[in-house]
Amino acid sequence: MSLRNRLTRRTQIALVGIAATGVAAAIAVIPAIADSDPAQPATAAAQNDTDYGPEPEADSKLVTQANAMTTMATATLSPDTMINRARTWLTANNGRAVPYSMERTWKDGYRQDCSGYVSMALGLGKPGLNTVGLADSRNGVTKRLSSVSQLKKGDLLIDYSTTDGDFRHVVIFEKWANTSHSSYWAYEQRGTYGTTHRQLKYGIGSDHYDPFRPVKLSGGGSGGGQLPAPSASWPTLKSGSKGADVKSAQQLLTARGYTIAADSSYGPKTRAAVIRFQKSRSLAADGVIGPNTWSKLITTVKYGQSGQAVKAAQTQLKVYGYTIAVDGKFGAKTKAAATAFQKNHHLAVDGVIGPNTWRALLGTR
Repeated sequence: MSLRNRLTRRTQIALVGIAATGVAAAIAVIPAIADSDPAQPATAAAQNDTDYGPEPEADSKLVTQANAMTTMATATLSPDTMINRARTWLTANNGRAVPYSMERTWKDGYRQDCSGYVSMALGLGKPGLNTVGLADSRNGVTKRLSSVSQLKKGDLLIDYSTTDGDFRHVVIFEKWANTSHSSYWAYEQRGTYGTTHRQLKYGIGSDHYDPFRPVKLSGGGSGGGQLPAPSASWPTLKSGSKGADVKSAQQLLTARGYTIAADSSYGPKTRAAVIRFQKSRSLAADGVIGPNTWSKLITTVKYGQSGQAVKAAQTQLKVYGYTIAVDGKFGAKTKAAATAFQKNHHLAVDGVIGPNTWRALLGTR
C-alpha cells in the first residue's frame, strides 16, 4: 500500500536509529489510533490501516504469469459470484479470517496478500497476480474507470504506483455505505487482520487509489441485493430426520396447505406431503427435501405478516439464540432478530427473510 502523503491518515511511523554495539535498529511506533475489532467494521476515517508491502514482483514464483490466468480470461463472472468468493476467506481459517502474508499461499493455492486475495475472488490462475498486474490493461483483467462514481459491486480500487518502494494495495468494492457516496463497504486482505469486511474511503478524495472494473464482470448494480452467507448450503431432509429444520419444513408445508403436525420428526405423513408438494411443482417426487425442493418451499416473510411461514422463520432464528416467540407474528422483535442475523452473516440488512436469508438460516450451522 502506498505510504506517500498518508502518514497522518494511517499509521504514524517513526524510524529511530539506535546504535548498540555497532548495530542499528529501526523501531516502528505504535499507531496513535488503534484498530477496532475487525468483527465490527468501522468507517476507515476512524481507523488506522495496518502496514503492507512491498509485494512480490511480476517475475516472482509467487505471482501468476500472464499466460497462466484462467477464469477471467475465458468466462464471464457475475458480481455476486465474485463477492461470494471474497466472503469465503472471512471464515476459511477454521471460522476465522485467512491471515495476511506476501510469502505464503492459502489452502486454495492463492497468495495471502491483497492482490492474491483479489485474484482468488476473480478466479485467476494461482497463486495470483500482483497489484500492478491487476491494474495493467495488457493483462486483460481490468479496465480503468473514469471516476469512483461509476463503481459497482465487484469493482476494484487499486493503488498500483511503483514510485513509493512498492507499497501497494487493492480492495474489492461491494456497495455504497451512504447516499452521499462518501464511504463504501469493501472486502480486503490487510496486514495483522487478514481478510476483513468494513467501510472504507480509499479513492474518495485526493489519494492515490484509482477505480477499475474486471473486464469479464457482468451485471453489476449498486450492491444492495442479498447474497448467500459463506459456505451456506441447503440441508437435506428425509425419512428419519429430526430437529428444527424438519419443524420449519413442516411449518412451510402447512403454509402451503398441507395438513401435518410440526413435531420435528420426518415421518410417513411428512414424506407423503413432500411428495405431493414436489409433484405440484414438477420436481422429482422422491420425498427428500433438497436444494430444489427448498427453493420452491420457502416463501419470503417480512414485518407485519403472520402465519405458518413466519413460524418457520422464527423457529430457525431461535436456533441461533435469538429470544423471540414462535407465534407466527412478524413483529418488531422478529424483525430485530432477522436484522441481527443478517448483519452477523454478511447479508443485505433489510429485516426481510427472503431466499438468501432462508438459505443462510438453514445452511450455516
